[in-house]
Amino acid sequence: MLQLLRPYLRKPTLFEKSKTKFWDDPYISQSMLKAHLEPDLEGATRKHDFVKQSVDWISNLLPICRYKRIIDLGCGPGIYAELFHAKGYQVTGMDISENSIQYAQKTAKERGLDISYKKGDYIQCPIGGEYDLATMIYCDMGVLSHAERKALLRKIFDALAPGGCLLFDVFTPHEYEHRTEFKIWNYEEGGFWREKPYLLLHSLYRYDYDNTFLNQYIVITDKDVTCYNNWEHTFVIEELEQELREAGFQSLQFYGDAAGAEYTQNSKTICVAARKDI
Repeated sequence: MLQLLRPYLRKPTLFEKSKTKFWDDPYISQSMLKAHLEPDLEGATRKHDFVKQSVDWISNLLPICRYKRIIDLGCGPGIYAELFHAKGYQVTGMDISENSIQYAQKTAKERGLDISYKKGDYIQCPIGGEYDLATMIYCDMGVLSHAERKALLRKIFDALAPGGCLLFDVFTPHEYEHRTEFKIWNYEEGGFWREKPYLLLHSLYRYDYDNTFLNQYIVITDKDVTCYNNWEHTFVIEELEQELREAGFQSLQFYGDAAGAEYTQNSKTICVAARKDI
């Protein structure tokens, strides 16, 4: 067991990938689905009351009369997608989790909702189609490396119709400003990570030179040791402006959150509406 733990005793290099992907684990993906569906839990999805406020604001900012066709990247079990559909948008949802997509498809069928869902990793897979609006909500952009963000932004730009818009949110460094590096060990009889007993080593690493943070989770059972690296790059407006303009976006608007709050220097999130010029 010590030999299995030895590779994780060092601080990972920036954006180092874990061998086992978080979303591919059958048990963890079920735990994530449960977290998505809990209305008062701000975990996999923001609290559902906020989600409703967010959709109301987005539908006013980017009305259906101009932004009819929407793709929700990282749609999970379809919480945003269903609310957008209720507003009258033509909705496509894309997510890497098989469990979430199957749940979304099943729910849409049961409720008679004309929403198209497809399983796929938007980093690796084509987005396809032509859309008026692309959404990527709850700070998913921050889990990507610089190279991944550059490629994804260009891919989204190409998938948008002239005049289309990308709306997404990210964390700012204020989200982590009071957090120091740590290593915490917890024994659990069963929980989020595994059905049976396990030991969890949760480490937080800071990469201050890059405004990036890593939550590393090492799950230890009687049989194996598994590591999950969950990265979070935090942004300032100047960096967002540079990356978006390099991808081709020119008209940029910034807000304090995905429900339209005013952005201030102390905001913990930034929401961006980036338009593709006609």
